[in-house]
Amino acid sequence: MSDLSRRGLLAIPAILAFAGTAACAQNEGATPMTGSKTLVAYLTRSGNTRVIAETLHRQLGGDLFEIRPASPYPADYEAHVAQATRERDSGFEPRLAAKAEAIAGYDEIFLGFPIWGETAPPPIRSFLKAHDLRGKTLRPFITHGGYGVGSAPAVLTSHAPGARIEPPFVMEADQERRTLNQIKSWLGQIQG
Repeated sequence: MSDLSRRGLLAIPAILAFAGTAACAQNEGATPMTGSKTLVAYLTRSGNTRVIAETLHRQLGGDLFEIRPASPYPADYEAHVAQATRERDSGFEPRLAAKAEAIAGYDEIFLGFPIWGETAPPPIRSFLKAHDLRGKTLRPFITHGGYGVGSAPAVLTSHAPGARIEPPFVMEADQERRTLNQIKSWLGQIQG
């Protein structure tokens, strides 16, 4: 299966869930979640979270912002995981490549990220600390590799004081680790 079609398939549950939420809100007379007062901010490693973020952006309007550390993580999966684990364990929060412009103008922020090491990634902690989200509605969308959200909700609460944090949209979407493990297992069988 190609990357594009795999990612497209992964996005289907997110599209349906968020489209349903928006439709229900409009049917109940609530203010639609569109316009320049909405920001979709996301961090991605393999592209799964980006697919959801771009879908939300298309459906909701507003602005799209990719959260990136100033110094990129290694492209190699295992090196990336090792660095993220060291950062998590030491409490390191990396400098970001950019801040979201005019954050004060947004009422609602959809914040997307994958779970790294059973918690929110260090760049997400940096993003939350770099932006004052008091009085804003924070709508997390989280992807994970099978272990759930871990301590991510507690990180959001501690790093976004004064924000109204809505229940997250959560989706298992990690094929990278499974693929790596399957390849290693296969190689073990043919080399052993």
